[in-house]
Amino acid sequence: MTALEFRELPTTDRLLFTFDGDFDQKAPSAHELEPLLDALETYAGEWMPEFVSGKRKRPYSRDALLSALEERREPRSAAVGLHRQKWPALDMMLRLRYPPLPARLHVWLNIQPLSVFSDPECCRRFVEMVRAWASRYPPPHALAHSMADDELSGAPGFGRDDEVTRRDGFNKIYETAWLNVFGPQLVESVGRERMLSTPAHLVEELPNGSVLLVLRPTAADFASDEARVAQARAHVHLRPDLDFDTVLSTLRARSAALAPVEPRFHPDLAPLLSRLPDAFAISERQTKIAEFNAFQPPEPEEWLPTELPPDVESPESVLASYGALSEGLVAALHTKVPSITEETVESLTDLDVYFWRESFPERYERQLIDGHTAPALGAYLAAVLVRRLGGTWVPRQKLEESQVRVGKRAWLPFLRARRYMQSRQSLLDYSLTQFFREVERHRA
Repeated sequence: MTALEFRELPTTDRLLFTFDGDFDQKAPSAHELEPLLDALETYAGEWMPEFVSGKRKRPYSRDALLSALEERREPRSAAVGLHRQKWPALDMMLRLRYPPLPARLHVWLNIQPLSVFSDPECCRRFVEMVRAWASRYPPPHALAHSMADDELSGAPGFGRDDEVTRRDGFNKIYETAWLNVFGPQLVESVGRERMLSTPAHLVEELPNGSVLLVLRPTAADFASDEARVAQARAHVHLRPDLDFDTVLSTLRARSAALAPVEPRFHPDLAPLLSRLPDAFAISERQTKIAEFNAFQPPEPEEWLPTELPPDVESPESVLASYGALSEGLVAALHTKVPSITEETVESLTDLDVYFWRESFPERYERQLIDGHTAPALGAYLAAVLVRRLGGTWVPRQKLEESQVRVGKRAWLPFLRARRYMQSRQSLLDYSLTQFFREVERHRA
């Protein structure tokens, strides 16, 4: 059984659901969790969990879930994961917390893609499930919303420091999501009559005094202008101290930040830049694509119109030392960058991605980079030029003067590697991928 790994999936938005409710820790787990599992199995539909992850993976069943919880039981908590093998992808965690901590039942749920919730019937079933959970395990606050938009909202701190956030939690209406459960304390802070008169698709008082509030029939259209107006109206109704135009302007700005941007990367760097937005939070990716669209690297200058002649006594021994440098890099990185053994332009791109994701020039000691990594990279880059573009070595006593002749130019791979390793930004300004493509154009 193999779960769909979110980090390997296309970068689409997800439905985020967080729920932190009361439960009776003295009751047998099978009995206490029965209403939760009843609602899950009744209403999940196409995103129903397929297996349970504890110490090992099991096909989903109630017995499997209870066994996994027992296996993962620690003095103060127990947690299991629930996942799927097929679309839509599911990343769900169920955690039980025990005394001396306050007894709580915590559910964290991610469903990808968010477009699943463009179906009104799917959304209706989700609301039914949450109603059942909130009625049985009353939470102080719960929400379901776009993960990307939730990130832009400033949650969970909303401008507060971590200590205050942990202490106070969601103690006033900082934000309205597509689906909200407001516990009795939040309801009373707003005023029950005001809460129940909120302009929204659904406002329902639950038997325990909580209020279930759903802004719109579907979750997936949260960024439309109609949805933003509805969200602003509800928020300002619950927080009359806020200004409607200001709230709506902020929400529209968030929609603009999340609007899809078509990639139009520099052609030499497209294989590299297309892989970088995944490193950012979902809420930042469209902005980053726009930034990478605008990025124009400097023209490579690491070449000479006429080669410098060899000035070493034993070219063979110098070339052997270059080979040892390159082999050392391959040995060090072959597990993290498997393609490095192939010495291709694709392996250069994989190295670009690896070093950039690692922020390598800024995380490691400058002495190590200048003394080992940059020279090894220069030797490896040169080896690729020789192997793939028919280049010819021209060794020199000074490492950065060592050249690879391709076409009518003498290229300086060691100089390129030194510039490349100066900063995280320089990994893009002086990428190995672009250098190879520039050399390739001048091969004839």
